[in-house]
Amino acid sequence: MTARHTIAAAFTALFFAVMAHAAVYQEAGAFVAEAFSGKPPEPKMLWLDTAMQAEIVKILGHRYPVMRLRYWSDGPRSVWLLEEIGKEEPITVGIVVNRQKIELIKVLEFRESRGGEVRHPFFTRQFEGAGLRDDRELDRSIDGISGATLSVRALTKLSRLALYLDGKARVPQ
Repeated sequence: MTARHTIAAAFTALFFAVMAHAAVYQEAGAFVAEAFSGKPPEPKMLWLDTAMQAEIVKILGHRYPVMRLRYWSDGPRSVWLLEEIGKEEPITVGIVVNRQKIELIKVLEFRESRGGEVRHPFFTRQFEGAGLRDDRELDRSIDGISGATLSVRALTKLSRLALYLDGKARVPQ
């Protein structure tokens, strides 16, 4: 085997090792459709102005990496597709907010090598009915999972963010 073949084989093995960690549990479009019983409304855009980014920094510990976010809303319900880094890779989460409370949170795509237990209903059910206090913290505590601390933190932050964004989206611009 030549050096070129050895290098190609090593890169191929590395690629598949990285890809083995990524798992798509539900496509984003399917999550949105499911949240609205198969008939999602047209998406809306929320522009993240300087004041909102300052609040987002308080929630996430960093700016959100986009200037605008797409969301879906019908009456008191809204759906948010958000991402946050667990340890090293982004975790994609779908969150349904209904009347300023979390109705559903679901891990759509998980790319980390560990911590994937956060996708299971035994964990995500803790968020159902959670609201946001004035200090931008959840109004309940969320139990952690040993070995998944950073993934738990990521989902907790995204829950807080979705509730905050839902409140901002409901304010007339």
